[in-house]
Amino acid sequence: MQKQIQLRLSPEDYNNQETFEKLLVKKSNIDKEHLSYQVVKESLDCRKTPAYILTVAVSSNRDLPTHKIEPLLDVSRSQPVIVVGSGPAGLFAAVKLVQKGLKPIILERGKCVEQRKLSLKNIYQNLAVDPESNICFGEGGAGTFSDGKLYTRSNKKGNVQEVLDIFVHFGADKKILSQTHAHIGTDRLSRIVKNMREELQRAGAEYHFDTKVEDFIVKGNTVVGVVSSEGEEFYASKVILATGHSARDIYHLFAHNSWKIQMQEFAVGLRVEHPQELINTIQYHGNKYSPLLPPATYSLATNVEDRGVYSFCMCPGGIIVPSMNREDIMLVNGMSNSSRSGDKANAAFVVSLKEEDAKDFLDKGPLALMYLQESLEEKMFIGGSVAPAQRMTDFLNNKTSSSLAKTSYIPGVQTCNLREQLPDFIAENLALGFQEFEKRLHGFITKEAMLVGLESRTSSPVRLPRDNKTLQHVTLRNLYPCGEGSGYAGGITSSAIDGINVATKIAEEFLI
Repeated sequence: MQKQIQLRLSPEDYNNQETFEKLLVKKSNIDKEHLSYQVVKESLDCRKTPAYILTVAVSSNRDLPTHKIEPLLDVSRSQPVIVVGSGPAGLFAAVKLVQKGLKPIILERGKCVEQRKLSLKNIYQNLAVDPESNICFGEGGAGTFSDGKLYTRSNKKGNVQEVLDIFVHFGADKKILSQTHAHIGTDRLSRIVKNMREELQRAGAEYHFDTKVEDFIVKGNTVVGVVSSEGEEFYASKVILATGHSARDIYHLFAHNSWKIQMQEFAVGLRVEHPQELINTIQYHGNKYSPLLPPATYSLATNVEDRGVYSFCMCPGGIIVPSMNREDIMLVNGMSNSSRSGDKANAAFVVSLKEEDAKDFLDKGPLALMYLQESLEEKMFIGGSVAPAQRMTDFLNNKTSSSLAKTSYIPGVQTCNLREQLPDFIAENLALGFQEFEKRLHGFITKEAMLVGLESRTSSPVRLPRDNKTLQHVTLRNLYPCGEGSGYAGGITSSAIDGINVATKIAEEFLI
């Protein structure tokens, strides 16, 4: 007989297996020899003295739930489905297609994850950007070189548990199945992406790297294939478009051909970096901090003058990384390894944009916000991969920093008044937001906090509208816009869910 019990544990008890099991025995009334247990949910409560809150399934007859995925079928001779992009949406769509007996033909403009690491090294060391292989493009998508966060609010859009089970199957730690704010870390995520590719290939899926889709083959209003930049044609009766939020060439293609596309509001701001020790002290209430606790995180949001100002993609113990896919723009992102062992904490702090903010680009129609995004990235560029930076205290006082604190950004930073690089409403709203956040995290405003620009790829500035029932594009039949780049997700897990949903719908149509 299975039942669930609740435990509140100190960091010491949580990290002591013997003590933990003694508490389970006492609370469950099952002797240790017959006790089976599985942590089904865990979170860290830092409101007062930090403590772990656990929900544990216990049983005396080993009838605990198991986590398995649908088997991958041999699809080497099956009906093909083109998948454009191998980020979370495309990758999980491919897994689901193979599970349903369909053969994914995966076309990725960038390189495989192993070679992609060399592209990033080239950015760090030589300040050279490969426009097709970088933080934005390549196997695994933008999320591969991030913190690997799996938390999502998209529970109603699909099966989060299925996504987690698939990650575990391909090598993720089983702890992600229970953690409220689970993360994988870029070091492990890159290995998992490789494992997924190799198992999909063994099942008969095809991968084509360095293959940039440049156009669709359209008959009437039906997509029957795609054309690469090298002129190679690929044909299939179904095409999944999962190109990510930075594939502006795809948006231009839609606009040029008058295929339906919509403007979508997003957010822009800066990376904010603090010493991790400071965030630990704030969140764990000073002398109550224990080295048994994980590096502390935060999530902050407020509303300033009818605009959202909020933190995004917080990376404890992480680094700031260059995210350019062109050599004449500047944008950054955050990244953490699984251990989160770095001495800095960083997060994006962004201000929500509205359609009226793109008034200077109204002649661009539904691409107006995308052009605004691009113009901000161009203005932030100061040369190579060097990023403009400023102390937070100087940003609030509207003056250029005379010196800069140590930063994790490897290519280097240069002092700059970031207020002059940003539109006034973004700079002012960020400043007001920082002052509000100081009230919640005392010590947040400090000269040791560094601001680094620009954070602009929080989500897609456009949406490729699709039919709610069929999930096909509203004007192009058999084309399935998918994931963050199409405006239907935000982050690894929600993108993976969307990929699964689209692939499932395609499989159902083949059965009709």
